[in-house]
Order: sequence, then C-alpha cells, then structure tokens
Amino acid sequence: MGDRRSINSSASEDRLEKLIAERMKPGADKEKIDERIWDLFGETWCVMFTDLSGFSRGVAKFGIIHFLQTIHESERILIPIIENNDGILLKVEGDSFLVIFRNVAKAIQCAITMQRTLKAYNEDKSDEEKVLLCVGLGYGKMLRIGDSDVFGAEVNAASKLGEDTAEAWDILVTDAVYQRAKQSRGISFEEIDDAPAGSNGAYKIIYSL
Repeated sequence: MGDRRSINSSASEDRLEKLIAERMKPGADKEKIDERIWDLFGETWCVMFTDLSGFSRGVAKFGIIHFLQTIHESERILIPIIENNDGILLKVEGDSFLVIFRNVAKAIQCAITMQRTLKAYNEDKSDEEKVLLCVGLGYGKMLRIGDSDVFGAEVNAASKLGEDTAEAWDILVTDAVYQRAKQSRGISFEEIDDAPAGSNGAYKIIYSL
C-alpha cells in the first residue's frame, strides 16, 4: 500500500512537471496548458494550516529537544482529531500541519475540538509545556498534487492566517470560509483588519473554550 501511494504521488508530480516545462517553451499556448493543469489537478477543498504559538522564541529559550517533545505531543493529540473529522493530513513541517477537508463545517468543528482539547491538556502544565495552537482556514478551487501538496490563492491565504496572523487559540478564516459557514449554529464571526492577499476579507471565529 505504501508503494502504491508513492507511485501515485510521483506520477502526479511528474505529469505536472512535464506540463510546466511545456508551458515554458517559446510560443507555448499557456492558456490551453493551464486548462489542462486545472482539468487534471483542480479540486475544491477546505484547507487548514496550523502553527504552534511562540515556537521559535521557545526554541531559543528552552532548547530544540524540549520542543521536539512539544511537536510529538501536538501530533499525538491532534492527528486523531483530524482523522475523526474526516481531514486528510498532507504534510507536517516542523510545528505546522497542512490538512484538507471536503466539508467546511467539519474543518471548523475540527479546529474548535483541537483548541478545546488543548485547553484541557494545558490545565496542569507549566508554561513551557503548554501546546498553544493557531489555525487558519481557506476554501475554494486549488491544485491538489497527489497526497503531497495543494496550491492556490486560498491555500496561500490560509497559510498566512494560520502561520503569521493568528495568535494562540485563534481560528482565523478567509471570506470564502465565512460565506459557507456564517449561518452555522453555536459560532459567530468577527471581521479582522489583516486580510491576506487573495482573499476578500478575513474573520476570527468566536467560540467557547
């Protein structure tokens, strides 16, 4: 099964590389090639980026081994929540997750459950042992390359929100997510000023911990 997964991913990457190379040739019909790329790889997903608040500052203060432990703990706690909410974990880079969901409501529920679970986890922990999560969500058409990566304006916006803008406990979403979820019961939204490039706006989810 592992071999089949690697073959599928590399086949997608190989096809994309060939089309990009074709697109770079003099006189190439870029519009037609772009259509082929979107036909092959274009899919609609809700994308989540997570980040651990204060990670870089903490590494400098407490050392990298301590924070390797923190990353391990975050994976142990959060990955089962992602799976229970039908998320697909595409990538783990350092202290960050890249996750995709077919369903916006499940992505939001996943983010809230992650934050509530970490609140309970942190209650008896010292400050340096607490796992503090930031989350960014986007939704829309994107290029999915096998099970390795996704690309698109909403991907970039969600990354900016989750990894740069959000603070501990924040769940920030693009306008596209807000438009799909604004009628949801039990949560509300507050518009924020720092909307990322590629999004018409950005919002903070107001929820109870």
